[in-house]
Amino acid sequence: MKKLLLGLSLSLLASSAFAADAIVEQVAPAFSWTGGYAGIQAGYAWGDGDIDQITGPGFIDSKPDGFLGGIYAGYNYQMSNNLVVGAELDVVSANVDGSGQIFTAPGIPFPGIFANEELNWSAAARLRLGYAVDRFLPYIAGGVAFGDIDVSSNSGTPFGGTHTGWTLGVGLDYAMTDNLLLRAEYRYTDFGSESYGDPFDSEVKLTTSEVRLGIAYKF
Repeated sequence: MKKLLLGLSLSLLASSAFAADAIVEQVAPAFSWTGGYAGIQAGYAWGDGDIDQITGPGFIDSKPDGFLGGIYAGYNYQMSNNLVVGAELDVVSANVDGSGQIFTAPGIPFPGIFANEELNWSAAARLRLGYAVDRFLPYIAGGVAFGDIDVSSNSGTPFGGTHTGWTLGVGLDYAMTDNLLLRAEYRYTDFGSESYGDPFDSEVKLTTSEVRLGIAYKF
């Protein structure tokens, strides 16, 4: 009888422990996006460049494109309704350039004169808004953008400087582990217009579309 009671007691204890483990597994907390992160990214950009020469031969429309890569870091906060808000900074080195014929008027080229527009680096400070679906985070992001743009030609001295504009994008983050975050993103950036005191009083503009891939560590 004692052996039987002992056996029943051990069985009940084992069953209770198993049930407790099952309950713990069922109520295990879902992944939380709250926290800071930092990572690296790379991508490809293409765009439209405009150089209007106020007192020179005329204007140029360039189609810059090329690769870029750099770093990003930010912080997310996940609310109880699964909305995620955050802020992010990023900076990339770029090799995005394009050249074209200078025109004196639409359809009338200035013979033998070409110009090149190049984006050397860009940076952005953005706010993000997303909706967490467990380990997936689709989001939109927008903010202020900065870019270093140079212009050169075969007829004058190179010039350029830092432009300030805006950027807007959409993306998807995926938490591959509790600390490793993958990213795919598209963004559109308008670097604004800047006037330079070069010999032709040029006004320089640049807009880009970019596809970026990234990987970050969540702290």
